[in-house]
Amino acid sequence: MSKKQVTKAQTITAPKERIEKDLLGERSLPVDVYYGVQTLRATENFNITSICVGDFPLLVKALAMVKKACALANKKLNLLENNKAEAITQACDEVISGKFDNQFVVDMIQGGAGTSTNMNANEVIANRALEILGHEKGCYDIISPNNHVNLSQSTNDVYPTALRLALIMSTPELYESMALLGYQCKQKAVEFSSVIKMGRTQLQDAVPMTLGQEFEAYYATLKEDLDMLKAVTDNFREVNLGATAIGTGINTDPEYSSLVIEELCWIADIHFIRATNLIQATSDMGAFITLSSMLKRTAIKVSKMCNDLRLMSSGPRAGLNEINLPAMQPGSSIMPGKVNPVIPEVVNQVAYEVIGNDLAITMAAEAGQLQLNVMEPVIAFNLLRSIKFLTNAFNALATRCISGITANEEHCKSMVYNSIGIVTAINPYLGYEVSTRIAKEALATGENIINLIKRDGLLTEQQLADILNPENMTQPRRQFSSDKKS
Repeated sequence: MSKKQVTKAQTITAPKERIEKDLLGERSLPVDVYYGVQTLRATENFNITSICVGDFPLLVKALAMVKKACALANKKLNLLENNKAEAITQACDEVISGKFDNQFVVDMIQGGAGTSTNMNANEVIANRALEILGHEKGCYDIISPNNHVNLSQSTNDVYPTALRLALIMSTPELYESMALLGYQCKQKAVEFSSVIKMGRTQLQDAVPMTLGQEFEAYYATLKEDLDMLKAVTDNFREVNLGATAIGTGINTDPEYSSLVIEELCWIADIHFIRATNLIQATSDMGAFITLSSMLKRTAIKVSKMCNDLRLMSSGPRAGLNEINLPAMQPGSSIMPGKVNPVIPEVVNQVAYEVIGNDLAITMAAEAGQLQLNVMEPVIAFNLLRSIKFLTNAFNALATRCISGITANEEHCKSMVYNSIGIVTAINPYLGYEVSTRIAKEALATGENIINLIKRDGLLTEQQLADILNPENMTQPRRQFSSDKKS
């Protein structure tokens, strides 16, 4: 066999797998994957949701940023050789760029308090760093996932720090979607400022208002929650990096914690601060609970808004029919012409999901024992999902519903002047007893309130026109005492 033939044969029979070992023994992996044996075991153990860490690119990015900060800090402390530190940081930069998202294959819900996610990151970074230095994957005697990439670290400070960073990076899109939704509500508040309609309490006619006032209220509630969410998210700048296993900082240099947090500030361009008590910070889930509660609050309020939209657009002939939602798709496979409020409906369902996520987070936060909460993975999973779902839902509600709403102005006005509730505006001028009698008769006979007042000569045409002026009915107006009116 010629030399050329030997080379060809060797190429054909080149191994497609590599062998790695851990404390449980040896396992074979595809030669081209960057994760290692511990990640492989995790994929087998945690086949739960089919949603992987890599499906949340910002969490992967955050993990790599933390690992890079650790490598730089260890390099400055002369704990990590320069060539290894440089290879690790270059590998981290490539992970940060999104190049290796598909190598983060561990299920988001996992046992072990996030150890599998941390090792997934350690193995991917180690194997890429080995390639950078000209070695084959799996040569962990040169760069080890544990001894080098995970140097001065524990899952228990890396994972929560990365999660905090991922949440900080995830929320700007949520803020933008809330701001857009608020903007569209504000636009409708201006557009509908002169459309008078009937306000309702307990689904019964109450007093007149403008459709613009209704949308102004939606804008106000969104602005309030947006400001509160920003304040809550600010809590995640406090991290326990350097705490290692339980907060005592075992296996770290005395200067390491401050130094690694400083490096992370530069890498992420976010001002992080060291938790005052690292033992407390390692086991405490308070910031996650607060954010989840705030997401639930916002979801509930927007869901209530969607309930309103569905009611106001109900009909069109046999419902309130005060507004028209933009038609998005045919509404029935059997009823011709039917169009459903599909966007408010889907936002309602997102709200239910967020409410459920909050309960899962609450239970997980409560389930911590002693110096660690091992349930952080489900907290991470549900927080990141809630943010993603709400962001998408708010964008859809703003662009595919609110922006296209039109008002049935004449119908709204007709319902006001034919309602029983209009008697409330007249009450200060006729007194409660007379107003009650008029309302009762109108209900019994179906007669118009205004016609009954005219019939009995209780108020003049001019007085009625003044009292029932839309502007006078929809905002405070100086009142006169009963004595002066009499």
